[in-house]
Amino acid sequence: MTDSLYLPAAHLRPAAITLPGSKSISNRTLLLAALSDNACRIENLLDADDTRHMLAALQSLGVHIERHSGGYTIHGCGGRFPQRQADLFLGNAGTAFRPLTAALALLGGDYRLHGVARMHERPIGDLVDALRQAGATIRYEGREGYPPLRINERQAGGRSRITVRGNVSSQFLTALLMALPLTGQEHEIEVQGELISKPYIDITLKLMAQFGIQVAHDSHRLFRLPESTRYHAPATLHVEGDASGASYFLAAGLLAATPVRVYGIGRHSIQGDTAFAAELEKIGAAVEWGENYIQVACRPGQCIRPFDLDANHIPDAAMTLAVVALASGARCSLRNIGSWRVKETDRIAAMAAELRKLGARVEEEAEAIHITPPPRLAANVRIDTYDDHRMAMCFSLVSLLGVPVYINDPQCVNKTFPDYFRLFESMRA
Repeated sequence: MTDSLYLPAAHLRPAAITLPGSKSISNRTLLLAALSDNACRIENLLDADDTRHMLAALQSLGVHIERHSGGYTIHGCGGRFPQRQADLFLGNAGTAFRPLTAALALLGGDYRLHGVARMHERPIGDLVDALRQAGATIRYEGREGYPPLRINERQAGGRSRITVRGNVSSQFLTALLMALPLTGQEHEIEVQGELISKPYIDITLKLMAQFGIQVAHDSHRLFRLPESTRYHAPATLHVEGDASGASYFLAAGLLAATPVRVYGIGRHSIQGDTAFAAELEKIGAAVEWGENYIQVACRPGQCIRPFDLDANHIPDAAMTLAVVALASGARCSLRNIGSWRVKETDRIAAMAAELRKLGARVEEEAEAIHITPPPRLAANVRIDTYDDHRMAMCFSLVSLLGVPVYINDPQCVNKTFPDYFRLFESMRA
């Protein structure tokens, strides 16, 4: 790809897309398999930058990994990594950085974890504070509360009841849930404040159950992890398609009034971002749910309705709705999206800046964004993507609204969806 990708105004033909593996499931599964006491064959693992960082880190920690046609076999280490010392570069992969921090901190050793400049701007202090309650020894190498991190041996006598704030990133709670069983002790995790992105915690709990550990909880407020547990992997695990990645194609079906079907997720998916299709249905989409697919089109004669949505349950997929708002003809609001501020970029600020280039009136709040579409979109706008894969994929949809658009730095999609633009362009009529 070039430094800028031109997308002409386009119509779509009816299309069927097979999704790559879910990033959230892929990196959780890799870590759980590595910590298990047996081998696990993982099929449909996402092949993208974030999973490559996790695979490289696990290999640096001494995990034996075999690659074969259709996936990988991970030979688990029985809850203890062979390498007790490592320097791990994790790019901007939050789904690798946070869980590995927790696992290594509770196992103890001599580890350094770092990433790209943006990763060093993403807060991790709440996770570190929680791990220190459990006896972990972690220090910051730079700014307090942010990576890079240095991990040393865990101290004896950590608390059995851990508290963690829930309103910054659900990945902190996911990291604790996955790592605390490694201690062999019984623990409780109390979430302080509102827990954002609960569906991502449900993914964690369902995957942990597949690896032999059941976690009880009281309405996502207090989690109870039993003692003397160990991870035991299923012989084979198939990774679902990426539901967040599906949002762009499903929205395309609505915007282009053309049936678009995505394979790899369905009515029984464990990913909360499948709820994106239900939100599209509320604003005018015709949605069909199958066992292994979701299809979206526009209802005949139905205009896209404006919306005012609390998007806490679908924070990543909600970004796609910010572009869909341009076709609604009236003011739209996305609320309870404060987590956008600490993602690959400050997504509220970035989204506002790029929508304004197209002529939209945008109001920013600390945890919300309000979008009023213009009577006519500006053509040939150059969209900056801020090294954020979701910005690039979201704004590709502008080309379905009657105007051409340029996407700067399109290769940033390699973080989670390297084939995105090839698949998107294959849908053109």
